[in-house]
Amino acid sequence: MKFNRQRLLFGIFVLAFIVVTELVTTRFRIPGWPAYLAWVLFFIEQMNAKKIAPILVGAAVGLLLLLLAGPVIGALTPWVGAWARLLYVLAVVYSIFAFGEMIPTFLNNYTFMFITVAAVALGAPDPDPLRWLVIALVGGGALIAATLGALRLMGGTTQTH
Repeated sequence: MKFNRQRLLFGIFVLAFIVVTELVTTRFRIPGWPAYLAWVLFFIEQMNAKKIAPILVGAAVGLLLLLLAGPVIGALTPWVGAWARLLYVLAVVYSIFAFGEMIPTFLNNYTFMFITVAAVALGAPDPDPLRWLVIALVGGGALIAATLGALRLMGGTTQTH
């Protein structure tokens, strides 16, 4: 294993971004997880700038689908009763997988990840999917932009693995 100065420097940038994010989310009493989730997905994609739009749009679509769940389930309940929730989940998941290749920027694995994680987060105190949407787009976008900026400062490399 070689000593890699760029990797060490990049790690310091990442730590700084985490500290700033924590200070902002603590100060404004907002959850940081939507921003972190978008950021982690960007890292999973090897910091490929071409994946930024699908990640952020997928996040927005996933959270919008979560916002639609209540009204749609409420509208279905008179006809199908307790099956309404399951039918909505099945329709959303099917749409992501069946139509994802046709409209991959909107229906993709990121959409699936955000709706799944956000559905779990609904059990947390004071759930607010609309706020999560803004945090994912603004906060996640800011973390991704900061990461790209740090990479440019370091010479433009995206090799962190």
